[in-house]
Amino acid sequence: MSKLFWAVAFACVVISPVLAQDHTKVESKHYKLAFENEWVQVVDVHYGPHEKSGLHDHPGGVVVVLTAGHLRFTDQDGKTKEVYAKPGESRWYPAFKHKVENLGDTTYDAVYIGIKTKPLASKTGPDSPQPALNAQTAKILADYIRASLKR
Repeated sequence: MSKLFWAVAFACVVISPVLAQDHTKVESKHYKLAFENEWVQVVDVHYGPHEKSGLHDHPGGVVVVLTAGHLRFTDQDGKTKEVYAKPGESRWYPAFKHKVENLGDTTYDAVYIGIKTKPLASKTGPDSPQPALNAQTAKILADYIRASLKR
């Protein structure tokens, strides 16, 4: 019985990091880390024509679309959703595990800005201060998005 307990405990320790499926590690072909601090993670997204990803997840965040795309998202339960993305469009995506397939004949490029922190419940409300980006971080993000849109 003791051996079974330790085998299960070991399996949980080994498997739990795999279940997290960090997109910049397990899908480095499609996701490249561009900038990161304690509040945000900015990631370049690139899918060639008809490329597919493996199962991965992101923190909730905003996608800024650089090139048009027709994508299929499949969540961890097999539920699918097709998205038609237009250049310049921005969309909010909650955190979820999924696979992505570029259904188009052209490449798809975007920038994903993942939000890493959540406001404390006791500090939320219309008058509560939100963490402000420092001037350097704001400039880096603005310059990065402007440069990405010029591609």
